[in-house]
Amino acid sequence: MVPKHIVSAAAIVLNERNEILLIKGPKRGWEMPGGIVEEGESLKDAAIRETKEESGIDIEVIKFCGVFQNVSRCICNTLFLGRPVGGKLTTTPESLEVGYFPVDEALEMITWNTFRQRIELCLQEERQPFYVEF
Repeated sequence: MVPKHIVSAAAIVLNERNEILLIKGPKRGWEMPGGIVEEGESLKDAAIRETKEESGIDIEVIKFCGVFQNVSRCICNTLFLGRPVGGKLTTTPESLEVGYFPVDEALEMITWNTFRQRIELCLQEERQPFYVEF
């Protein structure tokens, strides 16, 4: 049997006011933009593309932050820190609401604990790069 893994890339995007970009998905609520890496695509390019598709914002990736691996479900989530360089906030069927929020407020809005943990680790430079398996 050939191993089948899902690899995703997400971006923690901070604007010049140190507010974080969040999207509100139909299933999981508020989260950072991100999604599955396509064949022949780099992790970094996937984070940039997914952010654009889900929020309308063009970003520049500043750094790689770390990896979360869901071992039982064979999912690897890679996380990057980015900053906006263009575009405008746009909703889509994948993101019913989009916006920038102060970090403390954003962390309160996120209901999935692993998403909150990912953002917190991406904002703590001294803990990077991180590798979390669950």
